[in-house]
Amino acid sequence: MDNPGWHARHRAQKDEARWSAPYRRQDGTFQPVEEVGPMAEPFVGGFLPPPSPQPGVGRGPPPPLPPKDPSWLHPGPRKPSGGNASLSAVSRTESTVSGTTQAGQSLQSLFANMSAVERSRNLRVARMNPYLQFMAGPLLRYDTVDERGVWRGAAMIVTADAGSVYEPLPTLTYHWNPNREPGNLKRHVSTVRTHGKSFDLGPHPADPLSNVSPASPIYENGELEAVPDPEQRRVEGKELYVYYGNGGTFTFWRFMIEIPLTSHEMKISYTINNGIELNFFVPGRNQNMRWAAYSCNGFSSGVNSDDFRGPGFKSGYDPVWMDLLAHHAEEPFHALVGGGDQLYCDSIIREPELQEWVTLTKPEAKRTYPLTDEMRLAIDRFYFNHYCQSFRSGAFARANSTIPMLNMLGMYIDGFGSYPEDLMRSSVFATIGSRGYFFFLLFQCFINVEVDGIDDRHHPFKSLVIGAHGPYIPYPSHSFLTWLGPHVHMLLLDCRAERKLDQVCSPFEYKAVFARMNQLPRTVEHLVVQLGIPIAYPRMVFLETALDSKLNPLVALGRNGSLGLAGFVNKFNADAELLDDLNDHWTAKLHKKERNWLIQELQKFALATHSRVSFVSGDVHCAAVGLFKTWVKDKKKPAVPPPQDHRYMVNVVTSAIVNTPPPNGVITMVSALSSKTHRTLHHAETDEIMVPIFEKDTDGGPPKSKYIMGRRNWCSVHWDPASGDLVYDLRIEIQKGYGQTAGYVIRSPPPRWN
Repeated sequence: MDNPGWHARHRAQKDEARWSAPYRRQDGTFQPVEEVGPMAEPFVGGFLPPPSPQPGVGRGPPPPLPPKDPSWLHPGPRKPSGGNASLSAVSRTESTVSGTTQAGQSLQSLFANMSAVERSRNLRVARMNPYLQFMAGPLLRYDTVDERGVWRGAAMIVTADAGSVYEPLPTLTYHWNPNREPGNLKRHVSTVRTHGKSFDLGPHPADPLSNVSPASPIYENGELEAVPDPEQRRVEGKELYVYYGNGGTFTFWRFMIEIPLTSHEMKISYTINNGIELNFFVPGRNQNMRWAAYSCNGFSSGVNSDDFRGPGFKSGYDPVWMDLLAHHAEEPFHALVGGGDQLYCDSIIREPELQEWVTLTKPEAKRTYPLTDEMRLAIDRFYFNHYCQSFRSGAFARANSTIPMLNMLGMYIDGFGSYPEDLMRSSVFATIGSRGYFFFLLFQCFINVEVDGIDDRHHPFKSLVIGAHGPYIPYPSHSFLTWLGPHVHMLLLDCRAERKLDQVCSPFEYKAVFARMNQLPRTVEHLVVQLGIPIAYPRMVFLETALDSKLNPLVALGRNGSLGLAGFVNKFNADAELLDDLNDHWTAKLHKKERNWLIQELQKFALATHSRVSFVSGDVHCAAVGLFKTWVKDKKKPAVPPPQDHRYMVNVVTSAIVNTPPPNGVITMVSALSSKTHRTLHHAETDEIMVPIFEKDTDGGPPKSKYIMGRRNWCSVHWDPASGDLVYDLRIEIQKGYGQTAGYVIRSPPPRWN
């Protein structure tokens, strides 16, 4: 992350200039407010989505462009947008980027005839009052919908104390119109991209590289709104945590949000300290959510991100995220599910204070190395800086400020928990893990255990299920069971906090989770279980055995640094680099018994509660679909129809939205294993297969594999009211770096057994 000194240099510009920024009064009128003081980093909330990609597989023609209204360019008082500039008129993009209005009038000539005062008045952006210097955020988090039909969630920001004004404390204001018809929420966004066009990300309050653009005064319906939303709430920020670093102190502010749901979907607009409005969407009370799932939001070490940056993009991180945002612009998602590796933290081994420990060649020396105060501070500094940089940058930042997040921990350190006991309990490695879990809870779940406690019966977040304390971290596991609609709920199972080499979750965690699941309403037909690692996936036992062997010559040479094979062993204990990954898998030898038990328990749950179980997973950098179903021993008998089969459980694997796919050799090997029939659960009348979902490649040609797709991807999910199916649409990148995807659909049928 950039050094906090970046902000200090800008704070040093002590320009006492005055400006006026219009804001909405409580009665709906607009009043200019004078703000005084140095403006280190302008608050410029809102963003503009990229022009949508060309339609993917199965998508219709692009909708027409909305009418353009150049009136915002005329000198005169400005009214702030009550809608989200990111989702409103595309005319703003085309005007500011192409330099022409609909009538062909040049913006250059318009501005040339204006005075400086007129240009400033017409192009002014809303600014916070009092001013806050953002390090990250705003971030949105979805919790659940309670029994009263109230949507519960939160927003969080991280601010630099030296550059912010806390008198009064930061305030989030949100408002909505419960009477607005659902049809008015539709946006019209161009789905045609111009070849070679630069896809600039719009403004963002915490991204120092974002563009400063004026907010469009045009609403989704093409008109200015004069009447304020009837429902308005103001929430004062709660101080959740203070990070102390060499660059000063930085405060985490949490704002709890509650919205009574109505009969239809609603747009919720929000501001922090009267800045430009952002918005998100909530479903109707009886509507099942539309949501998006992703994993592996980063590049592995040694990968050149520019190799994944197509024409017009500034970063290889953005293309597939901008495809997700384009879909969100056309039909908004209600939740964004992070299935693991929302950021990569393996680069912590590059911190200067850790180098002496990292470069030790003998595992015993690593295990006994003492943790110094300098190392402890460096570990916290890394997590804070790395999170701020990742969560405030690029298209990802635009997504998590407009789609409420549901995050589960995958691996903050590659394979943490799957290393030998003595290494896991060593002071340096244990601190890396415990602080990683602390910052995961803080940045991704908006939870500070010291503030919120560990009693899930009296916790700010009602979806939380507290498990047992982790063996290597000083916190209990945090799972979540949340409402995704009257027919759909999701369990995000914490498979990391309690993990050991021979354990994924403890019996205590399973007991707590199943007790909560058994309290679900009987209207629930689908339970989605989010697991960081696939539970139905090809086995690699032979590779696991080979890498674990003390006679493996590659491991021996890697430990000695011979023949350039040092990279074959990991930096933590000199075991084979892939071994911790394989040990992490549900299909690993050490987890096989627990895996089989969990599958059978979920089958019992499905049968007893008349609900369909399905899984969503990440981790493996491929897209795939695994499947459990009833095994029919007599091949002459027909298979049990999926709706009538309580054992029918799909495992949708969506990975990675950013990271590179595995090498072709690995994909070929996994593809070959995908067609193998597994007899592991035949004693429980259960068959396990991979589904040949990829009948065609993204270009329409024959695929390399029908089972595994080694391209970047994400998944769009919705409930089909006509069939009761839960529809998973795997969105696969068509051409690397171009930000366009093709869809591959798998359906999880509703429970229809007697």
